[in-house]
Amino acid sequence: MPARAVINVDLDDFFVSVEQKRKPEIKNRPIIVGADGDPSKRGAVLAASFDARSLGVISGMPLRSAYRLCPQAVFLPVDFEAYEKYSDRFMDILRDYSPLVESFGLDEGFVEIAPAKGEDPFHAAARIAGEIKSRIEKELGLTPSVGVGPNKLLAKTACELGKPGGFFMIYEKDIGAVLRELPVRKLPGVGAKTEKRLKDLGASTVGELSRLPLRHLERNFGPDLGKTLFEHSRGIDPSPVVAFRETGSICREVTFDIDAADLHIIKEIVYGLSKDLAARLKGMGCKGITVSIKVRYENFRTDVFSASLSAPTDSLNDVWVAAAGLLESVESTRMVRLVGVKVAGLTYKKNRPEQ
Repeated sequence: MPARAVINVDLDDFFVSVEQKRKPEIKNRPIIVGADGDPSKRGAVLAASFDARSLGVISGMPLRSAYRLCPQAVFLPVDFEAYEKYSDRFMDILRDYSPLVESFGLDEGFVEIAPAKGEDPFHAAARIAGEIKSRIEKELGLTPSVGVGPNKLLAKTACELGKPGGFFMIYEKDIGAVLRELPVRKLPGVGAKTEKRLKDLGASTVGELSRLPLRHLERNFGPDLGKTLFEHSRGIDPSPVVAFRETGSICREVTFDIDAADLHIIKEIVYGLSKDLAARLKGMGCKGITVSIKVRYENFRTDVFSASLSAPTDSLNDVWVAAAGLLESVESTRMVRLVGVKVAGLTYKKNRPEQ
């Protein structure tokens, strides 16, 4: 019986789906969401509909480039307030089943299940995952893909195998059979460059990768990525489910469709997240004293950096300066999969607005 059972839930085309629910008249047109929605200005793509992505539009891409690829698209401004409402309801559903919920952007989360004494974790996870999926569809009107596995890597892999809108489970006894024929690109941290180098080494599938010695991988990819590739090819992932958001904090996260290496784009996204958080603080009538950034790299490793301010604030300048300073700790040589900003230690004004 496996020691762990982790659920991964991913809301399919979240940002675009929310916009389509709000604006049904644009449902059958290509949609690109980013910055203030003006492709003639600086700004990055946050999300794109499938038909826009099929033309090469990806998150993190400059809006101007997206317009050249898909000029017929409807360009919409980012509305984090609207996305946040759906995301908060989504995360609340997940937290109804476990305190161990790790957000992966606004639209994805991991849930680690602690079953009742004597209950098989996978039986519990299967039941709970089914309930979560059903509730999201009924209560939010959104389509989730759901995966269950013995760890975060396998839960994520199961979720990807179930897309779109499916439910897939990877049991411990089936790990080798499921992973064996998967393309190496399906593993977290394997982008185009890593995929090409692996193919040059004779590893096009995860099964072929699992036969490469650890020293060989470390020699070709460095100790960190080499070890990660070695472990992931065998379904090994000891990383815990860690909550980034806690009581008395607000946070925003963005997951890139394609791992990003351009620090200017990453800074632009972090600035947008900081701007939204500052506006949210003012709207809530509160101030925060601790700013954190969360960065998930190509090898699935996640770092969180925090800084305490001299006094509680709701100022964009304070939040952004702190977040920008923390970005200096990010490894500039690594591809980035996700970035997030959090403000914690919230204190409310005496006459705070009703929530």
